[in-house]
Amino acid sequence: MAERWVPSLSFFLVMVVLHSADASIPAMFILGDSTADVGTNSLLPFSFIRADFPYNGIDFPSSKPTGRFSNGFNTVDFLANLTGFQISPPPFLSLLNSQSSMNKQFLKGVSFASGGSGLLNTTGQFLGVIPLGKQIQQFATVQSNLTAAIGSDETEKLLSKSLFLISTGGNDILGHFPFNGGLTKEEFIKNLSDAYDNHLKNLFELGARKFAIVGVPPIGCCPLSRLADINDHCHKEMNEYARDFQTTLSALLQKLSSEYGGMKYSLGNAYEMTMNVIDDPPAFNLKDVKSACCGGGRLNASLPCLKPFATVCSNRDDYLFWDLVHPTQHVSKLAAQTLYSGPPRLVSPINFSQLVENN
Repeated sequence: MAERWVPSLSFFLVMVVLHSADASIPAMFILGDSTADVGTNSLLPFSFIRADFPYNGIDFPSSKPTGRFSNGFNTVDFLANLTGFQISPPPFLSLLNSQSSMNKQFLKGVSFASGGSGLLNTTGQFLGVIPLGKQIQQFATVQSNLTAAIGSDETEKLLSKSLFLISTGGNDILGHFPFNGGLTKEEFIKNLSDAYDNHLKNLFELGARKFAIVGVPPIGCCPLSRLADINDHCHKEMNEYARDFQTTLSALLQKLSSEYGGMKYSLGNAYEMTMNVIDDPPAFNLKDVKSACCGGGRLNASLPCLKPFATVCSNRDDYLFWDLVHPTQHVSKLAAQTLYSGPPRLVSPINFSQLVENN
C-alpha cells in the first residue's frame, strides 16, 4: 500500500486545470484482467502473465510492447478516448515512486487491472497477479489520499461522477476447466456472483457510483479453447458458463441498483457482441475468427506470442484474435464503439455513453 502524500499548491492548480479538460467525466478507474491491463503486470517482478515483449505492441506508436495484451491499443484505451481522455489512465503501480505523478493523476483516474486475475482470490494465485479484491484495496488507498488532499466532500463528488470500468470473470471460468473442484455449474456461477456482489458493494462504500461492466465473452471460442476439439470447434460447455454468468450478472446488477440509491450501471454483453462477429465475419471486415494472429502451431495457438518463436500475421486487421485469447486492436476498437453507443440488446439498461452523461 502506498503512503499518503501531502497536498501542495501545485496539486490544487492541477485540479483546476483538470476540471477544464474536454473529458465528459472527471476520472476513470479501471479494474479487471488482461482485457483491461495497460501495463500493471509489467511492474510485477514475479508475474508469469505479462506482455512486455514483442510482438505485443507491434502496432502501438513506436511499435514497442507496453504491457497491453494486444498488437496495439486495447478496448480500455478506445473507451477512454471516447469519453474525452487522450489516453487511458496509467497503472497504479507506476505512480508509487513519484509523488508529483500521484498528485496529478489521481484526479483523472488510475488503472488497477492485472492480467491473469479474476473475481476469485484463487484465480491466478500462483501466477504473481493482483486479484480484483486486492485491486479494490489499492483503490481504497487512492480514495484515502484524495480525502486527505481535497476533503471528503470533494472526494465524494469526484468519485460519484467518475466512471468505474470493470472487465473480469473470464479467467475464473478458464481456470475452472478441466477440473471443476466438485462444483456444479450452478454452484460455481453462484460463487462468482457472490464474489462480484461483494466487490461491487466494497467499491460503492468507497464512493463509486457509475459502474461500466464488461461481461465475459465466449471464451470457449478463443484459439486456446478450440485446441481441445479435433475439428477446432468452440468449447460448448465453457461457452455455456460464460452465457449463464452473463444472465446471473445482469440479475445481480438490477438487484444492487434497486438496493443502493445512486448506483448506476451499464452492462456490456461481450458474449453476444463476440458471437455476432464469429457468426458473420465479413460484416465486421474480418477473415479469420478462429486462429491467433501471433503464435505458432495449430491455429497459431499451440505456442504463445513470443518473439522469436512465434510468427505474426501481416494482415492483423483481418483477425479477431491477436494471440491465444485476446482480441486484435481492430476488434478492440469495434468492441469499445459498441459498448459506448450500442443498442440495449448488447449494452443494457443503458450504454456507456448514456452512463457517462447520466448525472
